[in-house]
Amino acid sequence: MKKIKIVITGVTGRMGMQIAKRVLKDKSLVLYGATERSGHKAIGKDLGQLLKTKKLKIIVTDNIIPLFAKTDAVIDFTTPEATLIHTKYAAQARIVHIIGTTGFNGSQLKKIKLAAQHATIIKSGNMSLGINLINKLIKISSSSLKNDFDTIINETHHRHKIDAPSGTAVMMGQAAAEGKNKKFENIKKISRLNIKAKNTKDKIVVSSFRKGEVIGDHEIIFSSKDEDITIKHIAKDRGIFANGAIQAVKWGMNKKPGLFDMSDVLNISKVV
Repeated sequence: MKKIKIVITGVTGRMGMQIAKRVLKDKSLVLYGATERSGHKAIGKDLGQLLKTKKLKIIVTDNIIPLFAKTDAVIDFTTPEATLIHTKYAAQARIVHIIGTTGFNGSQLKKIKLAAQHATIIKSGNMSLGINLINKLIKISSSSLKNDFDTIINETHHRHKIDAPSGTAVMMGQAAAEGKNKKFENIKKISRLNIKAKNTKDKIVVSSFRKGEVIGDHEIIFSSKDEDITIKHIAKDRGIFANGAIQAVKWGMNKKPGLFDMSDVLNISKVV
């Protein structure tokens, strides 16, 4: 069977390194290329040196065009601005584009949707099986509970994370809003970093915390005067996201152009 060629963008990041290690171990995949932003100190270095292994003859580059032209897929955990550039060239090359980047604004999301007319794009704020299953449970719970329940989302990440709320928290908020046939954007209430927002009736309150090296803790609380219902997910290893991204690549091969998410990959999109 032909091996799937993969390019990893932002390869020296926390996720990039995790993904590279797993791609190298998977016998059905080939790590075809690795990129970083222009001016990065890793440019020109052998990826094996960065991974502290033997030389891999994969040189980190900032020139994505020749790599995208010959690869089968790109895995992208970078920044919204960088991802939009990657999306443009991935669409031109008609390759599978896995997007784990978060923090997009409305205008940027529209550009990704346009690119999905020409390429298979699988985009998710969280690629773990656990979170995607939890989101189904959140939708069921939100749909079943009466309006006298407050909805509170708390998320905690490492101190280096820039965007807030996290992509996962947004996914959870969207699931809760969908359960009530509403749009998250219309009923969300975002607190400032590290400060819990006061509960507001008919709103989904989201509080973000940044400390230490926390990989990702998320919880949603449905609270009434009589009871609290808490659904929680704790990420213990970034490998769960890397494994999800690789699973998405394999699922996306030979799929028609379109914008998909991990619920499609995991075949849980039709559950509730």
